[in-house]
Amino acid sequence: MTPTIVRTIARAAVADISRLGAAGVATVHEAQGRSGLLRPYIRPIHATARVAGSAVTVLCGPGDNLMIHAAIAVVQPGDVLVVATISDSTDGMFGELLAESCRAHGVAGLVIDAGVRDTLEITALGFPMWSRAVSAQGTSKTIAGSVNVPIVCAGTAVSPGDVIVGDADGVVVVPRDSAPAAAAAAEARLEKEERTRAR
Repeated sequence: MTPTIVRTIARAAVADISRLGAAGVATVHEAQGRSGLLRPYIRPIHATARVAGSAVTVLCGPGDNLMIHAAIAVVQPGDVLVVATISDSTDGMFGELLAESCRAHGVAGLVIDAGVRDTLEITALGFPMWSRAVSAQGTSKTIAGSVNVPIVCAGTAVSPGDVIVGDADGVVVVPRDSAPAAAAAAEARLEKEERTRAR
């Protein structure tokens, strides 16, 4: 694939993103027909992490975080970076300085099918992050990749602008065009569960 950086993407309505985030990963996954769930090896770095936002997708070389830096230049506040690599990697591709940069640009969180490092410092920052591994292995910044192209992250297709919901149960992807219907279905499911509880 030719390296590409797409600067402008369509996003779901903020209200629908908020509704999906309030419902949580398990409810959204079930409500949209048990689809969109990333593989269970993608785990939050701290148990209280929660996020809901629009995906800015990043495709990196293994052990190379150049394109994460490029993605930070095109994000909007509330976006979630979703990072995949062109071949398997568990190297620590994201650390405290990148987390600080993300916070400064309004990034809501990170989902990465690779490794992260500086987890104590990032937890102290309160930056929500889900990853495949934790590793102190350093990375390079030499391999051109892409930003805001369709990717596969932890076994699930993610397009730029899709809604990402993350919590202690993992991460689920809602296609951007399906966000209003998925939010309504998730709320209906929560209401049904509440009626069951009351009975």
